[in-house]
Amino acid sequence: MTAAAPPVRGRAARRIPAGAGLLLLASAAFHTAVLVLDGGPWDGPVSWRKPITFGLSFGISVLTVTWICRLLPLAARTRALLLGAFTAASLLETGLITLQAWRGVPSHFNTETTFDTLVTRALAAGGVTLVAVVVALTVAALRPAPGVDPGMRLALRAGLVALTASMAAGAVMIAYGLTLEGAGRAAEAYRSAGFLRPAHAVTMHAVLLLPALAWLLSRTRRPEAERLRLIRLTVAAYGALAALVTAAAAAGLTFASPATTAAVSAGVTMLPAGAALSVHKPWGRTRRGSARSADGPSPKAEV
Repeated sequence: MTAAAPPVRGRAARRIPAGAGLLLLASAAFHTAVLVLDGGPWDGPVSWRKPITFGLSFGISVLTVTWICRLLPLAARTRALLLGAFTAASLLETGLITLQAWRGVPSHFNTETTFDTLVTRALAAGGVTLVAVVVALTVAALRPAPGVDPGMRLALRAGLVALTASMAAGAVMIAYGLTLEGAGRAAEAYRSAGFLRPAHAVTMHAVLLLPALAWLLSRTRRPEAERLRLIRLTVAAYGALAALVTAAAAAGLTFASPATTAAVSAGVTMLPAGAALSVHKPWGRTRRGSARSADGPSPKAEV
C-alpha cells in the first residue's frame, strides 16, 4: 500500500493541472460565444478578447507544462511545486482578467480604485511567479538527461528558452506600462504598452510545438541522427521567425493592431501543437509496461 502511494500522488499532481488547463480552454470557448452574442470591440483595454486569448494561451500552457515536467530531470517534490505554482498563477492571471472584463474595466495599469489597484498588483505578482517557474524549468532542461531522446532534449531546451524570452517580453511590456501609468499617462499605457505582444505570442508556444514535433518524429522509423537534424532545422527556422517578429514589433512595424497580430500568431503556433497534444494525452496514463520509479514514469518511457 505504501509503495503504491507515490505514483498515485504523482498522477493526481498531473491531473489537477490538466483539469485546470481544460477549464481555462473552456473559459476561452465560452467567452468567444459571449463576444459573438454581445459584440463589442476586439481591441482596446476593455474587450472580451482578453479572457479569450488569456484562457486559450494559459490553457495550452498549463497542459504543456504538465507534459514537459515529466520529461525534465526534476525531483518529485520539485516537479509538483513548480507545476502547482505555474497552474495557480495561470488561474489567477486569467481569473482576474476575466473578472475585470465582466466589470467593464481595464485589467492592467488600472489604479482608479483600491480594488483595481489590488488587481493590477496581483497580476504583476502572478507574472513574477510565472517567470520564476519558467526560469527554473529552463535551468532543469539544460541539465544532462541521458534517458531522453536527443531530439526531444533539444526541443525542450529550445522551447523553454523561447518561453523565457516570451516571459521577458511580457515583463518589458508590464514595466513600460507601469512606468507610464505611474507618470499619470494611463491612456498611453493602454495604447502602447502592448507593442511586443506579437513577439510574446510567437515565442510562448514553441515549448509545445517543438517537443510535439520531436514526439511525432520519435513515432516514425527515421534514424535518430535524421530526427535530430530535422529538429535542429526546425529550431533554427523558428528562431529566425521569432527574431523577425520581435524586431518588427520593436520597430513598430505591424500589419494590424498588436492585439490582432498577437492573436493570429498565437493561433498559428498553437493549433498544430494543440492537435498533437490532444492525440498524445500526456497527462493520462503511460503505456502499459512502462518503467516506473518513485517519482513516476521514467523519462525514457515518456519520450
